[in-house]
Parts: sequence; structure tokens; C-alpha cells
Amino acid sequence: MTATDRSLELVHTAAQAAADKLAHDVIAYDVSDVLSITDAFLLASAPNDRQVKSIVDEIEERLSKELGAKPVRREGDREARWVLLDYVDIVVHVQHSEERVFYALERLWKDCPELELPADAKATRGKAEEHAKLRAEEDDAEFGEPR
Repeated sequence: MTATDRSLELVHTAAQAAADKLAHDVIAYDVSDVLSITDAFLLASAPNDRQVKSIVDEIEERLSKELGAKPVRREGDREARWVLLDYVDIVVHVQHSEERVFYALERLWKDCPELELPADAKATRGKAEEHAKLRAEEDDAEFGEPR
């Protein structure tokens, strides 16, 4: 079994929305062969809680406006460290960068086929690493020496 056309449409729109809000490392997996509850997972991350919320809000707004889709469940809003949007056909995970590294969902789903995403979403790959490196350099400059 593979992800349905509707699932792919939701994934593409959500991935573009995440990229437009400067999400890091946007990736999607077709999990339809291993899970019966959904077709695809979309993963995205951001370096702070505020941006996580912004990405989630944009995804939710775009899916509603453009495709008439509303999540059946939204979890993790309060802390904004890991927000899950369940659209039945797809599940969107937007994580704070630290949670993304700690939970490493990519490792869990690495055997599932990766879904093709819009160019803007693909361009987000490696952004979390770039951001962490830049932050470390800024910290070094602030403290006057490399750690």
C-alpha cells in the first residue's frame, strides 16, 4: 500500500507552509505499509518555541484554506517543544531542534520510503546544523574563546 493522492497533497502543502515559515530539516515518510492509522509523517523543526508555534499555525491555516482539512487532534501546544497535528491521512510533527535530535524520529522511520517534497522544503535540509554551528560561533565570540 502507498500513500494516497490526498495524503500526498496534504504533505506537499504542509511542507511548503513549513518551509515558508523557515522550518529546518523538513522531511516526509510514507508509513502506510507499516502503520494502518495514517499514510504519511511530515517532520519539521525550529530552533525556538515561538517559531515552532508559528510553523504549526501556518501549516494548519494553509491546509484549512487550500484543502479544507482540519486536524482531528492537536497536541503539545502548551510547551511548543513538540506539536503534533493529526489529519488522519497524515500526521505532522513540528519539534524544537533539541527534541528533534533527542527523539530522532528519522531513525525510527528510516526504512520507510521518503516522499518527494517541494523544492523549498528540500532546501531546508541541514538548516538545523547550520543554525547550531552559527549559535556556537556567536557564543564563542561572546565569551571570547572557543570552548
